[in-house]
Amino acid sequence: MNAKSPLAGTTLSQLNKRPFSDRHIGPGASDQSEMLRTLDLSSVHELVDQIIPENIRMPNDLNMDQGRTEDRALAELQEIARENTVNRSFIGQGYYPTRIPAVIKRNVLQNPAWYTAYTPYQPEISQGRLESLVNFQQVVMDLSGLDLANASLLDEATAAAEAMALCKRGNRRNKSNVFFAAEDLHPQTLDVLKTRAAYMDIDLVIAPADEIGNHQPFGAAFQYPGTDGNIPDLEALIKTASDQGAMVSVASDLLALMLLRSPGELGADIVFGSAQRFGVPMAYGGPHAAFFATRDNLKRMVPGRIIGVSKDNRDQPAFRMAMQTREQHIRREKATSNICTAQALLANLAAFFAVYHGPEGLRKQAERVHRLTAILAEGLRAGGLKPQERYFDTLSFEADDSVHDRAHKAGCNLRRLADGRVGISLDETTGGEDVALLFDIVLGSGHGQSVTELDALITSGASTGITQDMRRQDAVLTHPVFNRYHSETELLRYIRRLENRDFSLVHGMIPLGSCTMKLNAAAQMEPITWPEFAEIHPYAPADQTRGYQKMLQQLDEQLQEITGYDAFSLQPNSGAQGEYAGLLAIRRYQQAQGEGHRNVCLIPASAHGTNPASAAMMGMKVVIVDCDSEGNVDLDDLRAKAEKAGDNLSSCMITYPSTHGVYEEGAADLCQIIHDHGGQVYMDGANLNAQVGLVQPTLVGSDVSHLNLHKTFAIPHGGGGPGMGPIGVRSHLAPYLPGHGDTGDAEGAVAATPYGSAGILPITWMYNRLLGRDGLKHSTEVAILSANYIANALQEDYSVLYRGRHGRVAHECILDLRPLKDWSGITEEDVAKRLMDYGFHAPTMSFPVPGTLMIEPTESESLEELDRFIHAMKGIRREIDQVAAGEWPADNNPLVNAPHTQTDLVDDEWNRPYSRELAVFPSEAVRASKFWPAVNRVDNVYGDRNLICSCPSPEAYRD
Repeated sequence: MNAKSPLAGTTLSQLNKRPFSDRHIGPGASDQSEMLRTLDLSSVHELVDQIIPENIRMPNDLNMDQGRTEDRALAELQEIARENTVNRSFIGQGYYPTRIPAVIKRNVLQNPAWYTAYTPYQPEISQGRLESLVNFQQVVMDLSGLDLANASLLDEATAAAEAMALCKRGNRRNKSNVFFAAEDLHPQTLDVLKTRAAYMDIDLVIAPADEIGNHQPFGAAFQYPGTDGNIPDLEALIKTASDQGAMVSVASDLLALMLLRSPGELGADIVFGSAQRFGVPMAYGGPHAAFFATRDNLKRMVPGRIIGVSKDNRDQPAFRMAMQTREQHIRREKATSNICTAQALLANLAAFFAVYHGPEGLRKQAERVHRLTAILAEGLRAGGLKPQERYFDTLSFEADDSVHDRAHKAGCNLRRLADGRVGISLDETTGGEDVALLFDIVLGSGHGQSVTELDALITSGASTGITQDMRRQDAVLTHPVFNRYHSETELLRYIRRLENRDFSLVHGMIPLGSCTMKLNAAAQMEPITWPEFAEIHPYAPADQTRGYQKMLQQLDEQLQEITGYDAFSLQPNSGAQGEYAGLLAIRRYQQAQGEGHRNVCLIPASAHGTNPASAAMMGMKVVIVDCDSEGNVDLDDLRAKAEKAGDNLSSCMITYPSTHGVYEEGAADLCQIIHDHGGQVYMDGANLNAQVGLVQPTLVGSDVSHLNLHKTFAIPHGGGGPGMGPIGVRSHLAPYLPGHGDTGDAEGAVAATPYGSAGILPITWMYNRLLGRDGLKHSTEVAILSANYIANALQEDYSVLYRGRHGRVAHECILDLRPLKDWSGITEEDVAKRLMDYGFHAPTMSFPVPGTLMIEPTESESLEELDRFIHAMKGIRREIDQVAAGEWPADNNPLVNAPHTQTDLVDDEWNRPYSRELAVFPSEAVRASKFWPAVNRVDNVYGDRNLICSCPSPEAYRD
């Protein structure tokens, strides 16, 4: 007789694969029951009822399908992707086909140790990606010929806008309001400049570059080479501009600068551009790292993040983010840019590309691209066409419009310039056979041009597009890092060595409040490298991007259902850009209503630092609204300040749940007060992970929100970017969403491409499809449950600063360490650094309240991991008690000396009143699996006083 199956009596549906939500949500059903028991609750629904005001709760479930399995969702997306046509692109315009070396693709782009890391605010456990970002900065400094570079910006167009702003605030000689932009800048760059200038009291003049002498601008922007491929006499242009007291910014191309004299040598103050062609796929527009370099005298005004070299408390070199809090947490409403505007992962890809190829490899690559362009130019001239004389990789010429039809039939895309000319850009993937095909397309059959014969002609001395006086003579990329790792073995080991110096989600929980470091599932990441998504040019013809359009439309519909908004723009390519775009929509709407004078923005004192910065960038007057003792927005103060603003009230920016980690019961009243005074409500989407499936921003009363897809919707943080910040709006604001020249009206463009970093949007599409209606809602519920479980477990050891009416928190909680500091001398930084010894990334420190830690566990962490964190925090509390009791000196204990490194473990002299074992193995969990901080505590003050942002010499490490 056959043995009875243990699954006897189950149905076929019960035997199907586990739903993805069970893989995404860390605590299982029994774990959730145990967590609820500790909270004296019978169900998660009871918890939700206690903390979310009933008047803003969704009356019905999301109108979405149930979640798919990974296989089914991937198959569905693959069918959509196949509707894209991957033509051979010769469009250029700042975007090029490129080859990402397999060793980099596999070990960085597809490696969660690189893409799940957080922004390196904690340098002791971020040394790997910090070193790589310094490599990126060194590449930019060398090739631009300037003194200082940042660690990336969002894209070339927004970098141009930042350059314009830097010229405005950095020019001490010329205080005019005119900024001159050469008309041969890329058109997408001009569109973004127009948007930014309109609200910065800047008169933007767009004209031929040689007309710079007719104006008296405070700043100017030139393209080198120009968008049509022509190389201008940049030195003469810069001199003319400088003679008028203007600061000069130059948009350029890193590969071209391997051959061309650097803009810095020619007199430029700022150099910017895109690093996309250094091994990053086009991906229908992004994400790509922009670069930005300046002269040393402007270093305190540089936008974004700068990685500097400091030292740790053993006097060993250590990397850290320099001046990292300047814009958001110090300058706030006086900020002129946003620190959350970086593409760290993509900058790292570009840096490794430069390390792998080295100066000789990159120079050969540049020479090869230029030689093929020269062959093409000579052949076109022989065929009767007239491309320009000076070029690097791009030719433009007049030709019959039918050339585009022939190109499409041959599987190629050429560029249509605005004046009707044809543009052709070559790249590292171009071969001689491609040039031969281009002759057939442009000149027709029987043209008689031979690539081999033309190459021989050029080799024998025929002119090329770069004259000797234009050629670079100085050595670049001379640092050893660019001259060692050229074999795959060496590069692989270098990548792994850096990887081992970084803490990421592969090591443990990153409990950062407001940053939602949840699972970035492998099935969600897989599609971004499919050729149908990765190899599409952002300005490819619409009939070649039907798959993208379908996926984007479906994603748009998903986000509308989740939020309740009527329309979305997917253009903003960071959360900060989303804030900017949302406020832009409000201001454009109010101008259309004849209320352009409305320029006052009310922002609660608890708001994210990016909020005041974004409002300032929109030319708004920021007025801070107080919070009450419970952390809620003070409605009386809000009402008084709204009345004082009167007809000048434009908007109010709020976060919900609040930055203090509670669902404010007065949020709907707040929105009504603003609307009663004629203003609009902007809801920051940073905490949407506590809303999905339970609350919609529109139910609270919001008019516009940005959504951090790199928080709630599982796009990974990538060590500080990429991100996406789409904005949703009510119907009255829909006409004022960002436009783009490639899709019609360009008014209000905020990014270089119509859909921002479209290449990572499949991640969010997959996230929503995999979780579906119930999975999305339950994820929110478990995120709330996990936060309350931690708050409850730690409440006897630490003061939980803010709670709702029933003593509950939302999806994050704030621990107040100020009483402990007064009692023991131990600071929140000491606790944050000691957590590293316990195997955790620190929570958000001193935000939104100084002296606190804000903890967000997310729904993805298991009960075992939550308990490990709780155990660590309790262990740290016992250590604080020992310091307070005098068992350890206040200046020599495990907390103030944290984090501890392997160097501490083998120190010949251990003059500390606690054991090495306690220092490095404070718990059994750590003993079983130890992550070692790479350096001891970093000296931030020394780093700020001694700003060094280039690759340190090998001797620095030996010394």
